[in-house]
Amino acid sequence: MQHQIDIDAIKINFDTQGLWILNIAIAIIMFGVALGISMADFKRLLKNPKIVFVGVLSQFFLLPATTFLAILVLEPHPSFALGMILIAACPGGNVSNFFSKMAGGNAALSVSLTAFATLICIGMTPFNLQFWGSLYGPTNEILKTVKLNPVDLLKLVSLILGIPLFFGMLIKHYRAAMAQKIESILKPLSMLVFIALIVIAFSQNLEVFFNHIHHVALLVIFHNIFAYILGYFTAKSFGLNLRDTKTIAMETGIQNGGLGLLLIFGFFEGLGGMALLAAFWGIWDVFSGLLLATYWGRNSQQGIL
Repeated sequence: MQHQIDIDAIKINFDTQGLWILNIAIAIIMFGVALGISMADFKRLLKNPKIVFVGVLSQFFLLPATTFLAILVLEPHPSFALGMILIAACPGGNVSNFFSKMAGGNAALSVSLTAFATLICIGMTPFNLQFWGSLYGPTNEILKTVKLNPVDLLKLVSLILGIPLFFGMLIKHYRAAMAQKIESILKPLSMLVFIALIVIAFSQNLEVFFNHIHHVALLVIFHNIFAYILGYFTAKSFGLNLRDTKTIAMETGIQNGGLGLLLIFGFFEGLGGMALLAAFWGIWDVFSGLLLATYWGRNSQQGIL
């Protein structure tokens, strides 16, 4: 019991101002990504429904389900378990587009899947968090304690991801040249702001990370590597080509940890275990994605994990 109290009493130093900046940074990044998305991207996906099926299956059904099974086996601390479920419920991180291109994957498919995942995550993220979290006793107790409101969760995800996606695509459709100019400036700038925010937040929590990171490090690393493997072999089992298989692996392995943190601070009052796990995930999956993309980029003919 003492261990549980200590873990959940961990406080990540992240004030209201920092939370608003994170909100804005994620929205701007999504807007920047949306400026490069057109209806043609969705039409391209619809012409190949198999890829859409595999991408959605891997990211929104198999990852949460297998995460739940892993929790049953590993029995991590309840707030760590709920953090794992939340990460698995989030859509892919936007940086997956860059890593897919770097890995020799299908960059156009990656952007299209990111757009589609963002669209459906508005409903699927709240659903998966509530559904899988409620099936496991310890995490269900946390959900009861915080009285998670799925409608409020839906509103936040819509605000941060849905609205920027809509307006970005609107500008792309009616003012393509202007969208291209804004995108060329906004995408690198917004990513720099996001990275700077992570660095600042990390520097303000050095003591917390050094004292407690050992509690979540192995869980996050295992969960992340498992997600890459799941995406890769799911795509391979459906007979997708190597470029598309790499892309599905990246889309499944790179999850939006920033959105996860927003939800934790917005609905779970920064619950220690959840916040610690999501914060380390946000740092780790960028590092692991860079390593995997570099390896695949240099060994483009092998395509092995």
